[in-house]
Amino acid sequence: MPDNTAVQEERISVASQRQLIWWRFRKHKLAMVGAVIVAFFYLVALFGDFLSTSDPNASEGQRSLMPPQSVHVIQGGSFSPHVYEVVGQRDPVTLQRTYAVDPTRPVPVRLFAHGYEYKFLGLFTTDIHLIGTEGAPAEQSLFLLGTDQQGRDIYSRLVHATRTSMLIGLTGVTLSILFGVVLGGISGYYGGAVDTVIQRLIEILRSIPVIPLWMGLAAAMPKDWNVTQVYFALTVILSVIGWTELGRVVRGRMLQIRREDFVTAAELVGSRPRRVIFVHMVPLFASHIIAATTLALPLMIVAETSLSFLGLGLRPPAISWGVMLQQAQNVQAVALSPWMLVPVVPVVLVILAFNFLGDGLRDAADPYDF
Repeated sequence: MPDNTAVQEERISVASQRQLIWWRFRKHKLAMVGAVIVAFFYLVALFGDFLSTSDPNASEGQRSLMPPQSVHVIQGGSFSPHVYEVVGQRDPVTLQRTYAVDPTRPVPVRLFAHGYEYKFLGLFTTDIHLIGTEGAPAEQSLFLLGTDQQGRDIYSRLVHATRTSMLIGLTGVTLSILFGVVLGGISGYYGGAVDTVIQRLIEILRSIPVIPLWMGLAAAMPKDWNVTQVYFALTVILSVIGWTELGRVVRGRMLQIRREDFVTAAELVGSRPRRVIFVHMVPLFASHIIAATTLALPLMIVAETSLSFLGLGLRPPAISWGVMLQQAQNVQAVALSPWMLVPVVPVVLVILAFNFLGDGLRDAADPYDF
């Protein structure tokens, strides 16, 4: 019977680089959990309209600050998910709006129910949603996480906010990687005056105070810009500021390997500098770039959330985690309507998941260390 150790060594010796990285990554349990959570949130971002129950912008003053509803699954001794209608009234003493459940008026909850129309993945128009109600519009009867001050469904807004915040992080990091790899590679490969200019640019960008910069940019953005224009501008600015760290790392690696034999051989056979940098040199530390990407994504998401919370980033009618948290920035809202803090939960989960995922990829970057 063959020795298990010998079989394992033989299996490792003939495995590809990709297989070795996967085997090493698979051993990191927290990284696997983080990968599942990140994949879940991006699926939510992709199918946001299908997963939401109501139009995120549909408001109704009579439903202001309604607490979350409970979903009941048993009715008349059989399985029948439903919620009870909520009746609102004004307290004559405090003048606050209070809500009471009417147990005599159940509203059935169904899977794949009809609701507001949307374009599924931008391909075709449909009104099918994962969860909905029967006999009454979901905008008037189903509030799984309660409502905000304008009577808008927090659950549906949270789903759409996930799309905005996650895509800003992904787009911003993609642009940051592009700037960092290109400018860092050029700086490390050519050296001399080109290296000096790029490094001084990095130092200038890193020396700018962040909060005053964002205050100036928030004041400079035209007030008549729509949500898409503000979104694009915010993403580009986050990318321009965020590429400097990766640019320095890429430059350092380029300086280490630019005199290696394989680089000299590529130059002698007539390869252009662009091919030498991006075909022969960058793939050597591609695993490090992947790990840096997963660690930079949560920083981008936190930056967008923080800036929007402070009123310096996205602003209504845009929907993001930061914009939603902006409504819960006073003690009164937290004390009387704690469900307004629900967006904190996905922010914490995503940040932890990306950090776990980045740690796993960083450990798997050297797959031969078994």
